[in-house]
Amino acid sequence: MRMAPLAPLARRAILAGAAAAVLALSHGAAMAQIAPPRTLDELKAETQARADRNAYPLTGLKADDVRRALAAISSLDRDEWAKAWGDVAGQYMEQARAAELIGKSKNAHELYLMAWRLYSFARWPTPNSPGKQRAYELSLDAFQHYASHLDPAPTLVRIPFEGKEIVGWLRLPKGAQAAPLVLTISALDSRKEDNVERGEVFVRRGIATFSFDMPGTGQAPLKGDVDSERMFSRVLDYVATRPELDAKRVVVQGGSWSGYWAAKLAVTERTRLRGCVMHGGPIHHYFQPDWLMRSLETGEYLYDYLEAKCAMFGATNLEEMIERARAFSLHDSGLLDEPSAPMLLVNGARDSQIPIGDLFLLLEHGSAKEAWVNPAGGHMGRSPEWPSSRIADEVLLPWIARIVS
Repeated sequence: MRMAPLAPLARRAILAGAAAAVLALSHGAAMAQIAPPRTLDELKAETQARADRNAYPLTGLKADDVRRALAAISSLDRDEWAKAWGDVAGQYMEQARAAELIGKSKNAHELYLMAWRLYSFARWPTPNSPGKQRAYELSLDAFQHYASHLDPAPTLVRIPFEGKEIVGWLRLPKGAQAAPLVLTISALDSRKEDNVERGEVFVRRGIATFSFDMPGTGQAPLKGDVDSERMFSRVLDYVATRPELDAKRVVVQGGSWSGYWAAKLAVTERTRLRGCVMHGGPIHHYFQPDWLMRSLETGEYLYDYLEAKCAMFGATNLEEMIERARAFSLHDSGLLDEPSAPMLLVNGARDSQIPIGDLFLLLEHGSAKEAWVNPAGGHMGRSPEWPSSRIADEVLLPWIARIVS
């Protein structure tokens, strides 16, 4: 196994060795089979508990708002779920518009943010009912209002692509001239708008952000297929036309499922990328039928995990999803043994959604890479000691800033 020396941030963090990872992988696989599907009462209790501790996917939502929405839900019906969250979001939208009318821009900005977060959760993890689809559309509208109040404000970019268009949010630092860029790809259940909000830390450091939906999600022009990374190659073509951006200092950041696309682009676009972050993504073991089956029982995922996976693959049922997944293995394609752009690999050893073995498989093939593994962490490396915000601030941001400097 080849592993490049880590920066001080990783020495301060938690870095597992290969032997520990093998043990953690077997432990994680067993843990993934414990949690049964949640009943309505269990789902409501878990949703509130996550809101109370500001945990994904309710990060940023107010506990009292969550309590109000849950009180209006009496079944597992997806449209009822969407309406309950959407009703709370609609109240924020009304307050935001009223604040704008009287010139209270800061208040409107904060209210639009809350409306967007609630509408986005109303469609979570995938808009698989009419009510959830409507909530997604409303979330896009709320986000556009929120984004217009950011300073600097992002621009919604539409790039022609194979008779369709690639839609992305580009946010430039003030006075940007040949600025480095982080190209962020949303995950299975997050959307590009989430990455715009999280990208504030980059913009403050003079790094531009360009945020896109993963293939098979959101406004992406392609379903998740084995060659869907070509849409990001088209994005890199576009980046080269923008004088405000330095096309030679681009890092791709993929989180959760989109870590797959980051890992693939690290090889296929290595000459055009300064680096790639593979944060908790699938590589090979994930795509095997036994793991796909076990992972559906995880307690880490709140609900509708199978539905979200099927929507991404464009599959209609479990069997079709498993069959389509087989072709995605980067190991079986031979891609892992090719040289790559510099990479940072991040995850938790107890991840029950994506096997930690995929991260270590990357370390064993191709170019030398850096890695950060939290032995106590679940998906994305998250744990009470290492919440998403700390991982972003102390692991991801320093590495990216160093790579593009």
